[in-house]
Amino acid sequence: MSTASSVEPTRRDFLFIATGATAAVGAASIAWPLISQMNPDASTLALASTEVDIGALAVGSILTVKWRGKPVFVRHRTKKEIDEAQAVQVATLPDPQTDASRVKKPEWLVVIGVCTHLGCVPLGHQGEYDGWFCPCHGSVYDTSGRIRQGPAPRNLDVPAYEFVSDTKLKIG
Repeated sequence: MSTASSVEPTRRDFLFIATGATAAVGAASIAWPLISQMNPDASTLALASTEVDIGALAVGSILTVKWRGKPVFVRHRTKKEIDEAQAVQVATLPDPQTDASRVKKPEWLVVIGVCTHLGCVPLGHQGEYDGWFCPCHGSVYDTSGRIRQGPAPRNLDVPAYEFVSDTKLKIG
């Protein structure tokens, strides 16, 4: 014959549980503000994305907008510029990238307008390839934003962007 003994909860067990619960709530109330202060503030979140009206941008023009404190070049490329960018032998480039991997629509190029050498702002419709030219150290980019000559180590960066409509572009 076996005997099963059941232990009745005591007042001490209740105090242990109540003390543990109070400590957990206290720790959470201290940790919450410390973790919450690491989130970006409202002004930073407002800069996270920007919408650009590209409907009035003429073919062959470059629009410069500010996003996250950096210039972003939006170029409405001509048929000639698209053909030249697509005809480049990718293997000959210092930072090989196809034109198709840099654009979502061939007629629109969106790049961050900061030279990848030392952070200067290149000038549009300049240089041997009619792309961008950085006057500080002589880096030359083509109409796809790819480095072709000079000390810059890589192509102009392409930000995250999407076409909201035929005339609206969302960067970020």
